[in-house]
Amino acid sequence: MSASYKYICTECSKEFTADKIESNLLYLCPHCGKSEKNKPLVGVLNIIYDYEQIKKTYTREFFLSLEAGKIWLYPMLWPINFSEFDENILQSVSLRGNQIINVNYKNQSLLLQDETRNPTHSYKDRATIALALKAKNLGISEISAASTGNAGSSLAGICARLGMKSHVFVPKNIPEAKRIQIQSYGSNIHVVDGDYDEAFDLCLEISKKNKWYNRNTAYNPLTIEGKKSAAFDIFINTKGNIPDVIYIPVGDGVIISGIYKGFSELNKLGLINKIPRLIAVQAEGSSAVVDYIGNNRFEYKPASTIADSISAGAPRNLFLAAMSVRETGGEGIKVSDQEILAAQKELAERFGILVEPSCAASFAGFSKNNNLLNGSERVMLLLTGSGLKDFNSLKIWNSPVQIESAEKLRTL
Repeated sequence: MSASYKYICTECSKEFTADKIESNLLYLCPHCGKSEKNKPLVGVLNIIYDYEQIKKTYTREFFLSLEAGKIWLYPMLWPINFSEFDENILQSVSLRGNQIINVNYKNQSLLLQDETRNPTHSYKDRATIALALKAKNLGISEISAASTGNAGSSLAGICARLGMKSHVFVPKNIPEAKRIQIQSYGSNIHVVDGDYDEAFDLCLEISKKNKWYNRNTAYNPLTIEGKKSAAFDIFINTKGNIPDVIYIPVGDGVIISGIYKGFSELNKLGLINKIPRLIAVQAEGSSAVVDYIGNNRFEYKPASTIADSISAGAPRNLFLAAMSVRETGGEGIKVSDQEILAAQKELAERFGILVEPSCAASFAGFSKNNNLLNGSERVMLLLTGSGLKDFNSLKIWNSPVQIESAEKLRTL
């Protein structure tokens, strides 16, 4: 069973039927939508459902009885016709049931949401899974995306599982490990002589010409929709005892917006009575969202940070990301590349969790600004991608090893 839904513009508030948006393959608001070079998107579309109808079926008892990681178990909260797929297809794109790790850090209990266990080892799988299934509903077999690496490898891997073609546009400074992962899944990869923002614009242009379904972050409403699933999984896995505060690494701003949407839907259904405070953490060299939260102004600056997955000079989902933080009473925090690398090292050595620099940013933000908290708050850190995706950062804080003779080793 699926619920009725419609699209609403987050800029002008105009509403559109699902048929108008989907049959015409529209992505942004038909009335005010704009995608301009080196600027955030205007007219991002949000999908809304008949929550009063849904709450009659999706009670707290029902939702907490579900297995996390399987979005088809609650179809009324998705714009996807899951009945078109057999169980094998759905199981092939399910996520690990419980990704939460409980740790103790300096006498404080922390929850770590470990997204490195997803099919292609990053949070981006949540968006890709929803979007790819939607593409199949629409009868489309080729999908494109611009990516700094993780969205591209996610698209390539999930498309391979579902028998679809992928086209990935990446900046020339993409980490080698991510480039190789994309290629290994058999994707058509295009390395752009420029940065992520240029890859984003080229992907839109070429996708439109070739009529590929476009996965570009925030541009396609299904990217935000897919990323809301983490909120549902957190609700299920904490038995409804959700965290008070969540630290989230932010680049384009879609993850934090998706998490906000998921919790806000749980709130509309009466399953929770508050939404966690969302803390946006950005690198100092790519801080447009945090800056906008602080001064309500956007000024394009080329991004420069070791944390490539959150490197975006023009965050495409800037406005929704900032709104998500403000609506929850959250904060924006900047961390240096040195603080990010130190956090990456500490997560690995203290907890045995190897993450890439972008998601170490959440731990760096927590370590730098945990004075934002009171002692009774339950805190979660979002860890969004595996450290095996970026060897270069690991080389910075790992010294070269010396070859030792057998004789010397026997003295140990």
